[in-house]
Amino acid sequence: MENSNTRRNFLKQTAILSTGTIIGSSLFNTAFASEKNTNSEKHILEAAIVNAEDIYTLPKLAYSYDALEPHIDVTTMEIHHKKHHQGYVTNLNKAIESLDKNLIDQSKTLENIFEKISKFPDSVRNNAGGHYNHSLFWTLMKPNGGGNPKGKLAEAINKDFGSFEEFKKQFSDASMKRFGSGWAWLVVQDGKLVIGSTANQDNPLMRLRGKGLKGKPVLALDVWEHAYYLKNQNRRADYVTSFWNVVNWDAAENLFNS
Repeated sequence: MENSNTRRNFLKQTAILSTGTIIGSSLFNTAFASEKNTNSEKHILEAAIVNAEDIYTLPKLAYSYDALEPHIDVTTMEIHHKKHHQGYVTNLNKAIESLDKNLIDQSKTLENIFEKISKFPDSVRNNAGGHYNHSLFWTLMKPNGGGNPKGKLAEAINKDFGSFEEFKKQFSDASMKRFGSGWAWLVVQDGKLVIGSTANQDNPLMRLRGKGLKGKPVLALDVWEHAYYLKNQNRRADYVTSFWNVVNWDAAENLFNS
């Protein structure tokens, strides 16, 4: 009974993902409730919600699976969300269930887990990362997206990269040069925007041994083949080009300003 209650409390406290602060559930609802909200997002990110059974659940998208056509095809979006992301959610619940009680007590949010990731088994690292990364990724795309960023993020991009075009070039290069599966990222690191990539489902919030990419995520691109293979086959470059047509710069701006 004690272990069951401990797990229940742990999962309730991991209900909020943040990139530096804990965000309330009302902001999550704003992000995912309907298409009309996607152009004026006031949230950062809350993706690890729990239901009545105290388990992680798959977040609903703020847009339909075909809304990003013709840039991201409907079949890929549906399989990516309902199969791949759901798989990470399912396996994360299983991994959490098997954790040692003392290890559970030491970690209250997924951000805490990422900070102490070396203490957790690979099953938690891979699936918590997969859940977080995808939950963030969905918010960073929207129908009729793309164009240029505005506000403080645009100013920072121009300052740190010289121009928006140079930023796009470097981000696209990072996406293409990530060997195998992984993610490309734009992060805030020591007050400056930095571009890099991570392997598999790792992310810049994870405190991993070695140098690696560290920072607060602002933009993310999934470069696993399952994100583009049905439409683009092995042409990752075509997929990266398509991504620029659906980027949700409002969401990226909110992340940058948080």
